[in-house]
Amino acid sequence: MTEPLPHEGVRFAHNSERQFARLLDFYGIVWEYEPRTFVLERDRHGNPVQAFTPDFLLPEHDLFIEITTMNQRLVTKKNRKARRVRELHPEVRVKVLYQRDYLHLLVKYGLEPPSQQVLGEPQPLDLGFRVEPPAIAETA
Repeated sequence: MTEPLPHEGVRFAHNSERQFARLLDFYGIVWEYEPRTFVLERDRHGNPVQAFTPDFLLPEHDLFIEITTMNQRLVTKKNRKARRVRELHPEVRVKVLYQRDYLHLLVKYGLEPPSQQVLGEPQPLDLGFRVEPPAIAETA
């Protein structure tokens, strides 16, 4: 019996997160789901009033990933939060993966048919590191 992949044991908030984790598992990239919350603003008593929890941490690449499949006009809030994390923690790397990036990944890797049409030619997604396909063992 084969051991379950890491994504099979996590309850994700959105299907896009599950699919991204599945892709990371396929390529053998170690990931953690929502491992850290960054407090972005506190009230006068020191209580958090605004926070940001990126979807993934890729610890071997020291990179947080936030996936947003919302309409592009609605991502302003997430962009603002990611930018604020960078301001408060310059040592932290955060990458926002937008709807178009997510849809291109679905099409490129054939994970599932996208629910929306992908417009234009898919462009390579720069996560700041190179991903090699896993080696496939030859059978005799």
